[in-house]
Amino acid sequence: MLCVENICFGYANNRTLSAISLEVKRGEYLAVVGESGSGKSTLLKLIYGEYDVDSGSITWDQNAILGPKDKLVVGHDFMKYVAQEFDLMPYTSVAENIGTHLSNFYPKEKEKRIQELLAVVELEDYHSTKVKHLSGGQKQRVALAKALAKQPEILLLDEPFSHIDNFKKQALRKNLFHFLKSKHIACIVATHDKNDVLSFADQMLVIHNGKTLLEGSTKDLYKNPKFPLVAAFFSEYSLIEGDIYYAHQIKISEKGTIKAQVKHCYFKGTHFMIEAEFGAEKIFFIHPSSIKINEEVLLWAKKDV
Repeated sequence: MLCVENICFGYANNRTLSAISLEVKRGEYLAVVGESGSGKSTLLKLIYGEYDVDSGSITWDQNAILGPKDKLVVGHDFMKYVAQEFDLMPYTSVAENIGTHLSNFYPKEKEKRIQELLAVVELEDYHSTKVKHLSGGQKQRVALAKALAKQPEILLLDEPFSHIDNFKKQALRKNLFHFLKSKHIACIVATHDKNDVLSFADQMLVIHNGKTLLEGSTKDLYKNPKFPLVAAFFSEYSLIEGDIYYAHQIKISEKGTIKAQVKHCYFKGTHFMIEAEFGAEKIFFIHPSSIKINEEVLLWAKKDV
């Protein structure tokens, strides 16, 4: 188990993270979310041992994770970190990059492992292609496969799908997170994309201004976001009389008590997202069809059971 206990860290005199604590069990996926600059990437680097904490502690199975003050070479054998900048060798093949740290004493086993990981990241046809000829998204997929080659106990991912186009992203998410579960690999992902989280993450940690704003199971935080910042991560929301409602929780109804005026309609494929005004507030709700601009509607808001 990874245990991060009350860590604080700052660059020079600027405090970046304050009193952050978390636990991640083997095979569990923790999503770390927050606005840009909130400290997500810094937290991953501290866990990896790239920086020294100012106070607090980080351990894996009760063994301390050491920083540069106590460890000459950054990193640990049981942990892999995939940053937004890829650590790849551009003039060698995809297969050679993935197999960098695999033993050459067992060539058949090595090749089998490489083929398995090429399938996970859907790059089977690029086995012998030099990395310099790949797109940014393909390089990101190679970096993910390389990190998994020696099957780490814990994997740290910083915006792991940021360079990958939507045509591949959905399938890659499923492949990767199912693979991690099957191999019982713990995973921490820093992300701004709800699609990396909703269907896959066991737990969430929401950081705001370097501090923990909210933590808990993904399902619980979705159902009870408590703060507008958390609700905004998941979906369009409205604040009505102090309560947070997602767009799907607000509907047009004759028994509605909220009289609002439609201002914009956004086509979403299966429905329209309607933006309306209620006094000085904006209200977002979904509707099966478009509604005329400036039309007045009665709305009914109800939380999910």
